[in-house]
Amino acid sequence: MTQLITDTYDWYRDLMDNRSDPRVADWPMMSSPLPTLALCSFYAYFSKSLAPKIMENRRPLDLRNILVFYNLFQTIFSAWIFYEYLQSGWWGHYSFRCQPVDYSNSPLALRMARTCWWYYISKFTEFFDTLFFILRKKTQHVSTLHVIHHGCMPFSVWMGMKFAPGGHSTFFAMLNSFVHIVMYFYYMVAALGPKYQKYIWWKRYLTTFQMVQFVFIFGHQFQLLFTECDYPKGFMVWIGLHGIMFLFLFSDFYKQAYNKKQSIKFKQDDYNHKKLQQNGQSNGQIYTEINGNTNQGACMPVLNEDDENHLTTSTIKRHTNGLYLNGSSKTGTSINSNGFIESMQNGLGHDTTDTDKRKIQ
Repeated sequence: MTQLITDTYDWYRDLMDNRSDPRVADWPMMSSPLPTLALCSFYAYFSKSLAPKIMENRRPLDLRNILVFYNLFQTIFSAWIFYEYLQSGWWGHYSFRCQPVDYSNSPLALRMARTCWWYYISKFTEFFDTLFFILRKKTQHVSTLHVIHHGCMPFSVWMGMKFAPGGHSTFFAMLNSFVHIVMYFYYMVAALGPKYQKYIWWKRYLTTFQMVQFVFIFGHQFQLLFTECDYPKGFMVWIGLHGIMFLFLFSDFYKQAYNKKQSIKFKQDDYNHKKLQQNGQSNGQIYTEINGNTNQGACMPVLNEDDENHLTTSTIKRHTNGLYLNGSSKTGTSINSNGFIESMQNGLGHDTTDTDKRKIQ
């Protein structure tokens, strides 16, 4: 047993001291994987256990202004990283077919290494996505997919930064930065409020956009299985498998969200056809008004989630007041303690004891 521990420690020291990139050995967070692993582990514990308990008996915070500036920062930060990846290799210097790592101290090689380090840091700034969900008590959006996606990325990028800060696999980081430009820009506009929603009609394509990136990532990586290239095969496989894993996870999220949305729509349409009329406006249309921004992405904070549980009484009344008007009848709406919308129909042709109830779920 002692020999096994000694051999393991010797292997670890050899890996860290002799097989890693010496240029980054003294850079912040690069000397050991332990700080990164500790932060990722704490993030998972904080997200799924500690933070929800802290917020359990507290009111959700209004973070609209903070979210606007946070998403603006992330948009600019992602755009700068994307630009640096282009300028340090991918715009005319790198080969999309096979690109070895340049371990020299040339200005271009060091610029690429520094860009990789900033991309690594960006994986920690994205932890705030989760924090904002929790502070706003949107913990149902802190899914397993969300935590896996955010929790795995810093350590994965740390490994690339430690051993291969440049070369073939930086394509994935460049592409991911571009996707984040688009996504954080969307979330910034969404946080500005309803009057800006018309400018983000393309929101329904965001999850598809994410899945396409994963196809490009594993396709670009796995081409090295059929090409001789002086690039570490281990990292190629590691990044390629990440692309496949996240493709399946995001696909499952997409299918579940789509099927749930369709199921709700069919039930709403049936209910509308039988029960509701008001100036040609159906309850399905009202549902869309309240929940029109249903594409959450999988990881990012948005203010207008599909979260009926947190709709206020004033919001419901604004959309349902007078919903049952028909001829000379009058309607009053209320929300009972079980979360039902109650519509009491009073007037000609209606039984005053007739109550329509619909569960908000």
